Amino acid sequence: MRRARKIPTGVEGLDRILEGGLPKEEIYLVQGEPGTGKTIFGLQFLLAGRDLGEAGLFFTLTQREADLRDTAASHGWSLEGLHVHQLAVPGTDQGRMADQALFPAADVELTEVMEEVRSAVERIRPGRVVFDAIAELRLLANNSTRFQHQLFALRDLCASSGATVVFLDTEPNVPGTRELEHIAHGVILLDHTLTRFGNAQRRLRVLKMRGMGYSEGLHDCRIKAGGLIVYPRLLPGDESTHEGKLLESGVEMLDQLVGGGLGEGSSCLFVGPSGAGKSSVATLYSCAAAARGERSAVFLFEERPETFIRRSESLGMPVRSHIEAELMLVRPINTAELSPGEFAEIVRQQVQERGVRVVTIDSLTGYISAMPDEQMLLTQMHDLLHYLSGQGVLTILVVAQHGIVGSAVSGPVDVSYLADAVLLFRHFEARGMIRRAISVFKKRYGDHEKMIRELMITGDGIQVGEQLRGFQGLLTGNPSALAEAIALISEDAVRPV
Repeated sequence: MRRARKIPTGVEGLDRILEGGLPKEEIYLVQGEPGTGKTIFGLQFLLAGRDLGEAGLFFTLTQREADLRDTAASHGWSLEGLHVHQLAVPGTDQGRMADQALFPAADVELTEVMEEVRSAVERIRPGRVVFDAIAELRLLANNSTRFQHQLFALRDLCASSGATVVFLDTEPNVPGTRELEHIAHGVILLDHTLTRFGNAQRRLRVLKMRGMGYSEGLHDCRIKAGGLIVYPRLLPGDESTHEGKLLESGVEMLDQLVGGGLGEGSSCLFVGPSGAGKSSVATLYSCAAAARGERSAVFLFEERPETFIRRSESLGMPVRSHIEAELMLVRPINTAELSPGEFAEIVRQQVQERGVRVVTIDSLTGYISAMPDEQMLLTQMHDLLHYLSGQGVLTILVVAQHGIVGSAVSGPVDVSYLADAVLLFRHFEARGMIRRAISVFKKRYGDHEKMIRELMITGDGIQVGEQLRGFQGLLTGNPSALAEAIALISEDAVRPV
C-alpha cells in the first residue's frame, strides 16, 4: 500500500500532533463555532504551501476579499501569490477581479457553482484548496443526497489534480453536517470556552485521521498576531533512565527528615497555609541545584519576581547571583495570558532546551484559576508530572491551603495522590508565639522520618529543629503540652528577618 507523503499544515504545534503533517491529496474538515479561528487556520495552510512553491486557492462565501486580506494583514501576512475566489450573495455590487468569481446564490444552482469551482481548480492547478463556510453550499443543495454527491465529485476532482483540500465548517452539532465528516480523510475540531474565573480558553482536537497516528485528546491553542498556535499535550515518552538519586536541600535536618533528600524524577507537594514556609523551603532545592551546577526553574503564579528575589535574599539564599549565572529561571505566569497548555510547553522547552533539573510551581492554587474545572486540572497535572518524571526532573508543587490555624485548614483541590512525596507545613501556638512545624506526610519511594520537627525561618536562613516531643495535636494548629520537655529553637540564637 502506498504511503501518502505528509505536508506541513502551517499551524505551529499542529504538525507535532499529526506526527509530521497532513497526508497529501486528501480532503480535510475543520469545524468550529464562529470566532474559533477556522479562517486563520485556512490562511496558514495556504501560506505554508506558498512557501513550498505550491499554488493556493481560497474560496470564500461569507467574507469579502478585502476583509480577508485585512485579516491576513493583521497577522503580518501578504496574500500575494494566492488566488481568492469570492462566491457573492444576491444584491451585492462588486466588480469582478482577475482572480475572483461572483456567484449569486439565489440564481445559480449548486451544480453550476461546483462547475465553476471545477473550472477554477483545473485552470489554476492548486496544490492546496480551502473552502471557507461550506454551510452555504449545503443550503444550495437542498438535500443531503445531492450535497454528498457533489462532495464526492469534488473529492475525485482534487485527487486527480493533486490538490489537498480543507473545508471550513460550523460546529459539528448542527444538523446536516455529518456528510462531510464521513467523506473527509481527517476531521479537526476547534473550540473556545470560558473558565469559571472568566479566562478564555481555546482548544483543538483531532477527531479522526485515517491511516496514521496522532496525539489524541484536547490540545490548548491561542490566536496571536502571527496566527493560530497549538500547544500539544505533553507525552511521557520513554521511562527515565536516571538513577533516581536523592537531591539534598543544603539543610541537614531537613534532608534527614525526608530520608536523605527528594528523589530525582519525583514530584513533591508542599502543602500548608499562607506564611508557613512552603515557598522558602522550595527555594532551597533550586539554590542547592545551582550549587551543584544544575539549572532550575521557578514559575510564580502569584508572587512578583522582585518580591520573590528580595525575600529569598533576606533569608541568605543567593537567588540573584544564580539568576545572573543562568542557573535559575524565575518567571511570573499570568493565567489570563497563558493557557495551561502554553504553560506546559514553556516547561517542556526549559527541560529540553536548557536542561532544567528542578521545576517549582508556586503555587498550584494560581494554576487552578486557568482551568475550566477540577477534572481538567487533574488531567493536565498528571500529564505534566508524568512527563517531568520521565525526564528525571524533580518537581515541587506548592499548594496554599485556606485558613491559618486549626482544623478548618483545607486545600482548594486534592492532588496529593498525584505526588510521590507530600511535605506538610503548619502554624502552631506555643508560649504565646506563633511557630511553624514541618513533617513528611508521604514518600512513595524510600523511607522518611515519621516525626514532626519545628521549622524556623530567620535572617540567618532556614533551620529545622529537633522532634517536637512536648506537644500533642500539632497538625491541628492547637496543640496541648505534655509533661515531657518541649524542645523549641531558641529565639535568642537567631537573627530576625
